[in-house]
Amino acid sequence: MKNALLPTLENARKYTLEVAEAMPAEQYHFKPANGIWSFAELLHHIGYGIFWWEENFMRQQEGEWAPPAATTTKKATIAYLKQAFDHLENSPGENEQGFHATIDHITHHRGQATIYLRCQGIEPPTYIY
Repeated sequence: MKNALLPTLENARKYTLEVAEAMPAEQYHFKPANGIWSFAELLHHIGYGIFWWEENFMRQQEGEWAPPAATTTKKATIAYLKQAFDHLENSPGENEQGFHATIDHITHHRGQATIYLRCQGIEPPTYIY
């Protein structure tokens, strides 16, 4: 990972984990509508997406989309996110455009997660940039 990208990664990690922490554990199953992911599934998708985007876009190694079963608890989901962000930080990939595409994917779904919080009457953490 290029040192110039580390502040962007650290902001994404910190804010994503703050969003994950803001939802009470008993609400990790919450879905704002039928037919969409639960909060836990959404955050798990962010985590898996980090692994997949890093492989496919930063290292430019074609990997199939094969996510493992989603985490279901707050503790497991946050641990998975931390593992994914650590993996990204330690990536040997040098494709800067791939890094930004990965961050964009995180941002897209994290924005959705803030809506899940608001649906539960929870003020999302203050955005970090």
